[in-house]
Amino acid sequence: MSESQKVADRSDAAPPAANSVDRFFRISERGSTFGREIRGGFATFFTMAYILVLNPIILGSAKDKFGHQLDAVQLTTATALVAAVMTIVMGVGGNLPLALAAGLGLNAVVAFQIAPLMSWDDAMGLIVLEGLLICVLVVTGLREAVMHAIPQPLKQAISVGIGLFIAFIGFVDAGFVSRIPDAANTTVPVQLGGTGTLAGWPMLVFCLGVLLTIGLLARKVKGAILISIVTMTALAVVIDSLADIKSWGLTTPAWPDKLVDAPDFGLLGDFDLFGAFSAPGVGVITVVLLIFTLILSDFFDTMGTVVGISAEAGLLDDEGKVPNLGRVLLIDGAAAVAGGAASASSATSYIESAAGVGEGARTGFSNLVTGGLFGLALFLTPLLTIVPLQAAAPALIAVGFLMMTQVKHIDWDRYDIAIPAFLTIAVMPFTYSITNGIGAGFLAYVVIKTVLGKAKEVHWLLWGTSALFLVYFAIDPIEQLLGAK
Repeated sequence: MSESQKVADRSDAAPPAANSVDRFFRISERGSTFGREIRGGFATFFTMAYILVLNPIILGSAKDKFGHQLDAVQLTTATALVAAVMTIVMGVGGNLPLALAAGLGLNAVVAFQIAPLMSWDDAMGLIVLEGLLICVLVVTGLREAVMHAIPQPLKQAISVGIGLFIAFIGFVDAGFVSRIPDAANTTVPVQLGGTGTLAGWPMLVFCLGVLLTIGLLARKVKGAILISIVTMTALAVVIDSLADIKSWGLTTPAWPDKLVDAPDFGLLGDFDLFGAFSAPGVGVITVVLLIFTLILSDFFDTMGTVVGISAEAGLLDDEGKVPNLGRVLLIDGAAAVAGGAASASSATSYIESAAGVGEGARTGFSNLVTGGLFGLALFLTPLLTIVPLQAAAPALIAVGFLMMTQVKHIDWDRYDIAIPAFLTIAVMPFTYSITNGIGAGFLAYVVIKTVLGKAKEVHWLLWGTSALFLVYFAIDPIEQLLGAK
């Protein structure tokens, strides 16, 4: 969506607030409507509902140092509960259309890097500790100060990079793009489909979904993304009932045998805050480095997501600042604490919220819808998780395009801005990490400004942050040097 369109949306909000809910969430003021917010809430939920399946698979497939595994049903309950509560809290407290749930990437670190070194209780205690430390950074103002110190063109590059990243996620999740097995002995890392060609009914659903979504967007149909998700899910259910399909991936669009399933809250509270420091065979240095890695990843993933979503929603002010930023960051830190306390891994802001923004959401009211659906998922998981990735992923492709449009605001003739912006944009999808892209852009910005004799133009917080990123990228040799590996 162009800046002129966003401004137009806000200017159309001249009528006064219809009621107290409208005034509280500033729905009319931001040029939105209850209809847009509700559609946006549904779209966000359906594009991130996969976490209800994926998080239990990732955490449940790993064993801790003592060979223990977490129960899949309990993990599903914990995942849905944390997502529901923290998404609603973000909506009410932060008033941004920004949903939260267990963070992908972070849960893999917990499952395959931390848990094998200690018990599950100790590993989740580290997540709680990480969240508490992030909250301290917010309270001291450091986290917000870092975000304000970032030059506006780099913020725009972060949004563009995230757009490409989530589009790539959509292509990969749908199977349109897949990794070539290492056994192929090829230097080409990815390919079209699973074998170099597009095949199968699930792929047809995805391709038709993309065409339907972009067609509806081009015609400016209200509810385009949500219409596409619902339509393609219905088609997928029909196809699955008629055709012999080996696999749809994580979610099969089959009508469930039962609509209601009881939640199991058995994992809530199973954490030991400082247990990792006394875990046998680990060492304090290793624990400190693990916490550092978690904080840095969570810190900058959230930063990129908050800036990207706010920019796409047209909510940044003239200085590129996010509204209610302090509260938003504090709630995000609290979400990490909640995730660890519930054994669902660290919860964080979801870039898939961009699907809701693309559907018109501009306020935290949409979070009440998304959070409510996650709450329903505690009891209606069989029904609410029949949306296959092939039906939801087209939304990510469409939103990737919408976020990509911000690239026009970057001055590509200024190399001191253009090169860091390019690296930020390129590294995110190529390394499958928002944090890596931000780090590459920061480091390039500091180096180029220094080489050009303009080091004084770099905010001191960017110097400090870039130094941390240098440690982050060089963590392996540092661990070896300190004897932690």
